[in-house]
Amino acid sequence: MDVKSELQNAQLFQNLELLAGQVVEGFISGIHKSPFHGFSAEFAEHKIYNTGESTKHIDWKLFARTDKLYTKRYEEETNLRCHMILDNSASMYYPEVRNLKLGNLNKIGFGVLAIAALMNLLKKQRDAVGLSVYADTYSFYAPEKSSERHFQMLLSQLNRLVREKTDEKRTRTYQFLHHIAEKIHRRSLIFVFSDMFQTEVEEEKLFEALRHLKYNKHEIVLFHLLDKELEQQFDFDNSPRRFIDVETGQHIDLHAENIREGYRKGIEDYVQALKLKCMQYKIRYVGVDIRSNFSTVLNTFLVERQKFV
Repeated sequence: MDVKSELQNAQLFQNLELLAGQVVEGFISGIHKSPFHGFSAEFAEHKIYNTGESTKHIDWKLFARTDKLYTKRYEEETNLRCHMILDNSASMYYPEVRNLKLGNLNKIGFGVLAIAALMNLLKKQRDAVGLSVYADTYSFYAPEKSSERHFQMLLSQLNRLVREKTDEKRTRTYQFLHHIAEKIHRRSLIFVFSDMFQTEVEEEKLFEALRHLKYNKHEIVLFHLLDKELEQQFDFDNSPRRFIDVETGQHIDLHAENIREGYRKGIEDYVQALKLKCMQYKIRYVGVDIRSNFSTVLNTFLVERQKFV
């Protein structure tokens, strides 16, 4: 990618919050807002005690150290806790995009903007959101919170992802899904954004990891991100091409027409097996074509949120 394209991409996603708002605008209105305003069990920060306030939440241990009165401020209770899981492996940067923009996104760009749009809706509801990102390592984790500072931190992290392409790396999706499942203790709505391509294709381990996410009665939605035209239909012309595995660097030279039928059968069988296992474990499978708009993702959220709260 040349410097000019990098600057164009950076400029687009520096305004990720604004762009997400544009995606959401007009899509939904009148969502029920949290009627409860109180103190939760999770401490957020201190604030100076003002004369006349209740002394119930004064931090007396801090007073003993500082000789000043502070009260504990807590995260506001919400109707929903939502955790986003984003696959940041090298295959998610396919197809290569020179000018990243709406209508011209690769899988990581689509995933980032979809998550930002969902965060926009969650923020309006004062719902709590968390984020996990993995590639060949479990590279980022933030628990579910609803503060403005937290949302801005997540947006900053998402911004960074689309600017810094992951190097060629092997991915064991199932390994990191297990790690994430161990961290999310309170019942949450969990959205997984992944193309579900991994170097270690060990299907039973992958399905076991998806089942592990159901622990603690979490509700799971798998957004399976694919470029339908290229990755499912294998719609390449029949000129000689070199196909490169972006995670291993291995390549093969061939005419697409010679393997198209077998490829389509292979990917169809894999997707069908994934759907059946998701059904078995009561995980909602949602196939998403990254060349389409975001209505599938946003509609799914509205349905799942209504069922969850």
